[in-house]
Parts: sequence; C-alpha cells; structure tokens
Amino acid sequence: MDDDLSELVRRRVRGVRTAAGLSLDELGARAGMSPSSISRLETGKRNIDLESLVAVARGLEVSVDALLAPDDHDDVVIRPVPRSGSGVTTWQLTRPTGSTVAVKQRIEASRPVREPQVHPGHDWFFVLSGTIRLTLGDRVILVETGEAAEFDTMVPHLFEAEGGPAEIISLFDRDGQRAHLHSG
Repeated sequence: MDDDLSELVRRRVRGVRTAAGLSLDELGARAGMSPSSISRLETGKRNIDLESLVAVARGLEVSVDALLAPDDHDDVVIRPVPRSGSGVTTWQLTRPTGSTVAVKQRIEASRPVREPQVHPGHDWFFVLSGTIRLTLGDRVILVETGEAAEFDTMVPHLFEAEGGPAEIISLFDRDGQRAHLHSG
C-alpha cells in the first residue's frame, strides 16, 4: 500500500472510530486486536496489512471499500437530471452508489390510477409543496406542505397528489428505490 493511501486509511480509521465514540479498547475488542495495535495502526507505527484492515473494518462496521476508496472530492456537486413518466418527474439527488437514495419528485394530480405496493424496507418523504394523499393499508392520510411521513413498506401503500401537483423529497433504501423508481 503506498504512503498516501496508508495515510488516508489511517485518518479514516481514526475518524470513524472517534465519530462512533469508540475507545481504542472498544475497537480493539470488536476487531480482535489489542488497543496498542489499533493505536500503532492509526499513528503509522504499524503497517496496514490486509488481515488488520479487514478486522478493523469489521470492528468499525464499515466496508473495507469505505476505508480504501479514493479521496475523490473533486466534484461534490450533484447535477440532477429530470426523468418523467406516468405523471411523475423525478430528480435523483444522490449518487447511484450509496445505500440510501434521495429523490425529489413532482407528482401530477392527473397521474394514472395505481395499485398500492408492498416491498421490504421503510419509506420517508417530506412535502415541499402541495398535498400528498397517502394510502397506508386501510387508512388515507393527507400530508401537507411542511409535513413528513415515514412508514413500513410491508403495509400496502400509495401516495398521490391531492387537489393539484405536489413536490416531495423522498428517501429510499435500495428496496424502496427498486420499487418506486424502476416500477414505472
């Protein structure tokens, strides 16, 4: 591992450990390493080998990829491109590689009638403008501008614009992304 990458990994290990509120002892116990080994790894007094990298990543509950990913912050601005279909315009606000997907959606009141969906996960949305009629099982809930809704997606659910177009910001896990953004 070259020196620049080693230094980046060391900074990430220390940063993730401190952000998680873990002491050297706690991370050592989680990783199956001594606290002094963790300290030497973080300070550069110990070389980073594959075995220790995997153990530390497991202890920090992050992927090895997250510790090794290039420090590529050249372009942090996301430039969403609108996609339209079935009465909804969607702008993806996050990069496609993340575990959570944020989207902005404009839902037209004239959107074709759809059936409630069921899929694993949770959905969350915030109404930027307009009103959303959320059908959640047998309940119908009006979610107004400035309000948010969060629900278990194993309950049959459907959201539609009520009385005119509505704009929302939604957060989906990967299951929700597949169900809501690729189902048409």
